[in-house]
Amino acid sequence: MSLEPIDPETALELYLANRETEISQATYYSHNSRLGHFVHWCDEQEIRNLNELTGRQLQHYRLWRRNDGDLSPVTEKTQMDTLRVFIRWLESIDGVPEDLSTKVLSPEITPSQNARDVMLDHEQATAILTHLEKYEYASLEHLTVALLWHTMMRIGCAHALDVEDYHSNEQYLEIHHRPETETPIKNQQDGERLVALSPSVCELINDWLNNKRPFVTDKYGREPLLTTEQGRASISALRSYVYCWSRPCWYGQPCPHDRDPKQCDAIRRDNASKCPSSISPHAIRRGSITHSLGKDMPEKVVSDRANVSQAVIDQHYDQRTERERMEQRREFLE
Repeated sequence: MSLEPIDPETALELYLANRETEISQATYYSHNSRLGHFVHWCDEQEIRNLNELTGRQLQHYRLWRRNDGDLSPVTEKTQMDTLRVFIRWLESIDGVPEDLSTKVLSPEITPSQNARDVMLDHEQATAILTHLEKYEYASLEHLTVALLWHTMMRIGCAHALDVEDYHSNEQYLEIHHRPETETPIKNQQDGERLVALSPSVCELINDWLNNKRPFVTDKYGREPLLTTEQGRASISALRSYVYCWSRPCWYGQPCPHDRDPKQCDAIRRDNASKCPSSISPHAIRRGSITHSLGKDMPEKVVSDRANVSQAVIDQHYDQRTERERMEQRREFLE
C-alpha cells in the first residue's frame, strides 16, 4: 500500500470535517478534545508524518496519556477507543499503515467498572427542591433543578427548550434537535419526544413565565425557556446551578465533611464543583431514573421518557439493589 504523507494537525482537521455531519455536536467536541492530546503528544515526540506511526509508539502514547492525565481505567478506555476510530479512519485514506488500528490497545473493564453509581437520591432531591421552593421559588435555578429531576432529561435537552415547546393546557414539553441554531441534543432526531409534566411542575413553569422570566430572545430570534437577561442560559451555567445547589450547606443541611463554611474553598459559587457532595446534572438523571423504577414505573415507560435504551438503563442508571428488585417482583407475584 502506498501511503500519502499527512501531519497530525491536518489529519485531525480532516477527520473532524468528515465526522461533523455524522455525529452530535457534543460528540464532535469530545473527539476534538480527546484527539487533541494525541496531536500534542505527536508534537512532543516530533512525529510529523503519521505514515511512520507504529504500534509501539501507540503503546507509548497510551502510557503517556494514562500517567499524564491520571486517568481511571474507564476514562483511559474511552480515550483509546476514540483513538482507534481515528486511526481506522486514517487507514481508509492511506494515512497510516494498514491494520494499525488493531494495535491500539485499551484496558478491559467490567460492566460494574463502566457503570458510575453517583446519583441524587429521592431524599436529597426533596430537600433541595423544598429549600428552593421556599427561598428561590420560580427562579431560573429552581426551575432548572426541578425540570432535570422530574423529567429525567439530559442537560442538553433542558438547554434546548423554547417557550413555545411548553404546552400549559396539555401539560407537556416538546424536545427538538435544532443544531442549525446551536441547540443540538444527544441522540439528534431520535432524541426528539414529548415529555408529560405533572400539575405542580406546570405551575412552577407558569409562575416562571408570568413573573420571573426575562423577556429576551437568543441571537436566532428564539425565546429560550431557560434564559438570563443576556439570552439563553448556557449549558455550563445550568450545570453550575446543579453543582451549587447539591452542596448540603446550601439547602440547610450540616456539612457531612466537617468543614467550616468560612474556610471551605467550595463555598464560593464558582468553586461549587469542588465540594465532595456536589453532583453533576447526570447524577440527577440517574437518581430520577432509579427512583422511578423503584416506584414501579415500567422500564419501557422510563426508557421512552428518558430517551435511553432499557439495556443502558440496566447497566448505567438503575441503582436498585438485587434485593430491592426481587421485592418489587414479589409484589407482582402476590
